Amino acid sequence: MSSRISYDLSGAVAIITGAGRGIGKAIALSLAAAQASVVVASRNGPDLDAVTAEIREAGGKAVPVVADLTSSEQIEHLVEVTVGECGRIDILVNNASTSHMAPLLEFSQKGWDRIFDTNCRGAFLLSRAAARKMIDQGGGKIINVTTVGAERGSMGMAAYNASKAALKMLTMCMAVEWAPYGINVNAVGPGLTRTEFSRPIWDHAERASRYLRAVPKGRVAEPEEIVGAVLFLASDASNFITGQSIYVDGGFLAS
Repeated sequence: MSSRISYDLSGAVAIITGAGRGIGKAIALSLAAAQASVVVASRNGPDLDAVTAEIREAGGKAVPVVADLTSSEQIEHLVEVTVGECGRIDILVNNASTSHMAPLLEFSQKGWDRIFDTNCRGAFLLSRAAARKMIDQGGGKIINVTTVGAERGSMGMAAYNASKAALKMLTMCMAVEWAPYGINVNAVGPGLTRTEFSRPIWDHAERASRYLRAVPKGRVAEPEEIVGAVLFLASDASNFITGQSIYVDGGFLAS
């Protein structure tokens, strides 16, 4: 076994969902910079076109695929396009998420189902489809993007937090079942990060102040600061790590 650790992803093919903006975009740019070929997926075509253009202008390879992860047919299409265009799947980053803030007493069943369908069911179906390809190749890396909310309750975020807690447990179960096939499955849980997705919290003075009082670093994360943990888990440096969650939260869960 070589003692040299490499973060070079040359020759690897990665799918990143929710890649049109925010954390997903930062991950796509980072994996492309590490020489992976990236398939960027989102429901928003113009966002994907912009990310694809940025990667290609920097000399990277990117393939955009518009996909709604609540549709099993579109999930299968995403996998087939990836294999057809790039030949394989080495890395899957399940980053796509949806949410809205509402008290539990007012939360609609439709809203609850929509959040779980995207954040948990969609991640499961895509992971399973990708894993079937990875098994034929001899292995791969799956990284699920969760949240610190998978570990703590919070006002108005019950459905989102519960869906991500379910995804954390799904990460552990997939890791156990798929380790014999050479597939590592881990999670990265960001704290509050400055994206449009979380704007209702960080751009709201009272909510932001309440959250930041519990963050030893004393500030909101930037999307690029989440990338290091993903790159580590996608690389050979993490080959003996599976079923784990790495929280990138400025010390929030430690406080």
